[in-house]
Amino acid sequence: MSARLDWICHAGAALRGSVRVPGDKSISHRALMLAALAHGSSRVSGFLEGEDTRATARILQQLGVRITAPSAGERVIDGVGLHGLRASAQPLDCGNAGTGMRLLAGLLAGQDFDSVLIGDASLSQRPMRRVIEPLAALGARIDSSDGRPPLRIHGGALLRARALRTAIASAQVKSAILLAGLYADGVTRVDEAQPTRDYTERMLQAFGWPIEFGPGWAALPGRQSLQASDVQVPGDFSSAAFFIVAATLVPGSELLLRDVGLNPRRTGLIEVLRAMGADIRIEAPHQRGGEPTADLRVRHADLRGIEVPREQVADMIDEFPILFVAAACATGVTRVHGAAELRVKESDRIAVMASGLRALGIDVQENPDGALIQGGSLRGGAVESHGDHRCAMSFAVAALRASAPVRIADCANVATSFPGFEALARGVGFDLHVATQAQMA
Repeated sequence: MSARLDWICHAGAALRGSVRVPGDKSISHRALMLAALAHGSSRVSGFLEGEDTRATARILQQLGVRITAPSAGERVIDGVGLHGLRASAQPLDCGNAGTGMRLLAGLLAGQDFDSVLIGDASLSQRPMRRVIEPLAALGARIDSSDGRPPLRIHGGALLRARALRTAIASAQVKSAILLAGLYADGVTRVDEAQPTRDYTERMLQAFGWPIEFGPGWAALPGRQSLQASDVQVPGDFSSAAFFIVAATLVPGSELLLRDVGLNPRRTGLIEVLRAMGADIRIEAPHQRGGEPTADLRVRHADLRGIEVPREQVADMIDEFPILFVAAACATGVTRVHGAAELRVKESDRIAVMASGLRALGIDVQENPDGALIQGGSLRGGAVESHGDHRCAMSFAVAALRASAPVRIADCANVATSFPGFEALARGVGFDLHVATQAQMA
């Protein structure tokens, strides 16, 4: 378990400079998995050096895949082919990585050997029936503790392809089904309740698997093969989101965020912030690793509250904690509905953000699938992140507009998705420091 880590954050001057955020976590997970199942050697550049992605690499190594790290942010994976993984005598520890566990469940469902997926205390409380049930519909045999980890996956299951419709909008669930479909007889098709990010589909295509897909659906035949491919991982949009909102909120600010992944199913936050009045410009668009990528120039702008369109929710589900902060600093009321998924993330993000913002003087009314946030003036105080990395970083941004220091408790898990956040934030003007033992008492 990580040692306790608290932050002390103060308001400061305008934010200035250029930022390159770490590689995309979702793409890093998928690149490791597909490269492991491919024939030949693949090189992944821009790999996120976070605890979640390293956990996935360790698991694949336990399963017999050779992975080396020539330098930071780089991995070379010697693929073993679709049927080359070997059983591990020990459980496979996903740490805090929900993405890793759900995708690996699909990948391992088609193996000839048994596997056990475990996680930390937070991950062990997260819902897994959403992947267990569709995988069972393909023929997988997975036991769990009341739909939560650990997951015991029985090998030797005969997977049969079929068409499935997902009950919730989740790229993780869709990806788990597609990965299991690699091992199934026939064509596996997924139709979604609402379109989600298509990282897995794009990457399967890059690794040579015949797949067809469009917004809200994907279909692939089983029992083909993957060929090694080099992957360039773009900057993680979810990590860039904290700097986008920070530059928007602090008067006089201008930040240039370089080489950010702009998958169209990921960037709902940009559209919502622009509707609130944000000044976000897309520059130098290009492709990197099959993904649309660009620089983002963000300047301070006054925001106004809006009703967040439901059709944008799935495209920004990871960015709602920082959107709550933007709403807290906007003029008027911001209403969020259709985001019940936030209740079952690393924490109940609606409850955590509502409680923290109230502690800083903002009127927030929760509802089952969102919140009503009345913009106002932030004061100083103490907030609890409940070990949720995105909530911790969001409160650090809120502190930029607070009238007194903000102490944020339980920030160690920021390393799961954004190693180096503290130094990068200080480099552009955040007044953020690790609390001393005396301050934490």
